[in-house]
Amino acid sequence: MNAYETWFCGSRLWRWVTRRQLLPWLVQGSELGDHILELGPGPGVATQELALRAPRVTSLEYDHPFAAKLGAQVNGSNTAVIRGDASTLPFADASFSSAIAILVLHHLRSGELQDRAFAEILRVLRPGGVFLAFEIQDSWLHRVGHIRSTFVPVVPASLFARLMAAGFSKVTVDIRSGGFRVRTLRSREP
Repeated sequence: MNAYETWFCGSRLWRWVTRRQLLPWLVQGSELGDHILELGPGPGVATQELALRAPRVTSLEYDHPFAAKLGAQVNGSNTAVIRGDASTLPFADASFSSAIAILVLHHLRSGELQDRAFAEILRVLRPGGVFLAFEIQDSWLHRVGHIRSTFVPVVPASLFARLMAAGFSKVTVDIRSGGFRVRTLRSREP
């Protein structure tokens, strides 16, 4: 993340938007279960809210300083912070009841890495587990906001085929101004 993203994603405004609007909309109608995998928590704005919604949260963060800082903040709680990469998850198969990625997918360096992340998320979800993501669409404003940062936009119309190819079922994409929500399940059948 660049300096602007780091500032914005740690701001009071983003914290308010995430807690009051984004997260309630993202998880609406989904059973998160007993162990949430949070991908790319950054400064941890959603982490504390997720910890109120499930007995266990494991947050996987690629950036070492973010991971260290968040780990110190949640020490002694029901949340663990692990440094790692979403395209090669360091977890056993069927470890999590749900997985959540807020503004993470566009930070993966290629569409191929995004597809690997989808396959990895499927692998670590339990049968019936839900994967939820929130992403922004491609625009000049978002490109400017990601100067000196990775920005590989996810095309909403491509997600049905990409997630189904990874093995997910019941893919839905809901578009709002400002971004879109993805909801999909790991099938209960083997």
